[in-house]
Amino acid sequence: MEQKDRDYFRNKLEEMRQQLLSEAEKTIHEMTDHSDSYPDPTDRATAESDRSFELRIRDRERKLLAKIKEAIARIDDDTYGICEACGDDISLKRLEARPVTTQCIDCKTRQENQEKAQQGR
Repeated sequence: MEQKDRDYFRNKLEEMRQQLLSEAEKTIHEMTDHSDSYPDPTDRATAESDRSFELRIRDRERKLLAKIKEAIARIDDDTYGICEACGDDISLKRLEARPVTTQCIDCKTRQENQEKAQQGR
């Protein structure tokens, strides 16, 4: 992978990271704002359901942040864009669609098919 491509993906990953951190900050601010007072139990239940949903989203984003950190580390050690399963280059098109990926499309498809086959047992 050329240096310009590594720089491009580093910037893309850093932007993703900043956006996720910004969203997390907003969630923290909203959740610590205790101005919500719902006398109606249904309204209170809806608000709790919304909070639970928001926390599930943030947990997924927390996991994505870890993958972003790992991808940046791979850029630093020149292994970014190399499939961890077969050692071939991951296409730029795939990296554009999923910058944190660690597998080429063929290996990922094979892995998903094996998982589906195992679930069917």
